[in-house]
Amino acid sequence: MQWEDFRQSQNVEDYRGDSPGGGGGGGFGLPGGAGGLGIGTVVVLGLLGWAFGIDPRLLISGVEILQGGGSSHYQQSPPPRTAPRNAPNDEVGRFMRAVLGDTEDRWKEIFEKAGKRYVEPRLVVFPGRWDSACGRAVAAMGPFYCPNDQKIYLDTSFFRDLETRFRGCDVGSRACRFAQAYVIAHEVGHHVQNLLGILPKVQQMQRGMSKAEANALQVRVELQADCFAGLWANHSNQKWRTIDQSDIDAALRTAAAIGDDRLQKQTQGTVVPESFTHGTSEQRKRWFLTGFKSGSISACNTFKGTEV
Repeated sequence: MQWEDFRQSQNVEDYRGDSPGGGGGGGFGLPGGAGGLGIGTVVVLGLLGWAFGIDPRLLISGVEILQGGGSSHYQQSPPPRTAPRNAPNDEVGRFMRAVLGDTEDRWKEIFEKAGKRYVEPRLVVFPGRWDSACGRAVAAMGPFYCPNDQKIYLDTSFFRDLETRFRGCDVGSRACRFAQAYVIAHEVGHHVQNLLGILPKVQQMQRGMSKAEANALQVRVELQADCFAGLWANHSNQKWRTIDQSDIDAALRTAAAIGDDRLQKQTQGTVVPESFTHGTSEQRKRWFLTGFKSGSISACNTFKGTEV
């Protein structure tokens, strides 16, 4: 993928270099403690968090912060912060701005054709841990989208782990850039879901469900975000004609590397489908390709039918 000609977004808040942490907000609840949420063990949640998302109910919002006295995320406000630095101009910063800018342009075109208005999200680049309107963002949980402030939170150390820890692409290869773009595009996909009203509907449906039922619904949310990432790649390639087979292979390799089944087998030796929140390796690859081949929002309806 050649990204240098993409328009550079101005919607990036770069806090790299600030001291990690900060006040305000509750911490993210981890399973294993009182009232723990999610997929069963801290290790697995940490790895799945790396896989482009957060704890399922945290993503949808409406879950209570376990370390914040039970306050709803919808009731929280982000703590005051100093103004972010100017738009980053190092190579990683320019890359993130370029990918975000292209997602803005492509989704704006898609929304306009449907008679809708696309509202651009903001990308917050933070060091280690940071406070969001959904609670505390921790690097170990990976990139995530917060619907309460319509911001994507990302610690760029994830890009290094994508190469070395998950082996989602060959270290230093140009195709790794597309795998990294896939990370950003997946989170933008959650923003699109929020704008379309999908996330609030899912959150409402999850109320009263068992954990297994809520997890199964969350898998459909994540697979649709994968499909939306592929959809962006389709429209970007129509514009720029710079995505080649090695890029697609890198995205598929990344999708396979962070499938629930593979991560669970690697970390706990067994696979528990009832605890899946992001989908299997095969599902993630298939839905990314569905979006890439079709370029259609309607083709990304992961909520249709009994099988995904």
